Amino acid sequence: MSDAVRSRRIGWLAGLGTMLINILGRTWRVRVANGEVLRVAHAAGKPVILVLWHGQLLPLLWAHRNRQITIMISEHGDGEILARVSRSLGCRAVRGSTTRAGARALLGAAREVEAGFDLAITPDGPRGPARSVAPGALVIAQRTGAPLLPVAAWASRAWRLRSWDGLVIPKPFARIVVAYSPLMHIASDSASQAIESSDAVRASIDAASDLAASEAAQ
Repeated sequence: MSDAVRSRRIGWLAGLGTMLINILGRTWRVRVANGEVLRVAHAAGKPVILVLWHGQLLPLLWAHRNRQITIMISEHGDGEILARVSRSLGCRAVRGSTTRAGARALLGAAREVEAGFDLAITPDGPRGPARSVAPGALVIAQRTGAPLLPVAAWASRAWRLRSWDGLVIPKPFARIVVAYSPLMHIASDSASQAIESSDAVRASIDAASDLAASEAAQ
């Protein structure tokens, strides 16, 4: 595929994705659980690093639209589509991952946090395994001093793709609950020590998922 054809294909898919998420998103009914955690952090003037599972990206992207949150997005073709859709929803993007252009991406993400922007990372992206925790978010937290904020979403009705991440696409008029776990402060003297918190981060994101489901049942 030539570069010109590839560019047109990406542009077409990004436009289609933007249209679809705007059409669907306007029908979703979003409720937030434990949102005070984020409000308190912002009241203190501190950016946070949101960590979420890749499969829940779409409803969480919609719920956090127009907040100028920086999202770490991989540099492959699908990542370019996501970057364009994210920007259309009022987000910023830094390109790369811990597996591709890793050092440059981590440095760019850290600079976004140091400039005062919240950062969102899917620690199991861009290729999985699902619900694994790559070290990128922990390294950035250790470098910048910004706390991690685990977040998850639950949807009453959704399509789930047969992809590695089981991507959730809420159906029209779905009820969505977005839930946050408590802030996690990564206090360590080195990046290698920070990475030892991977299991705690995984458990905290899963706890946010459980909170979203339990709030939906009430």
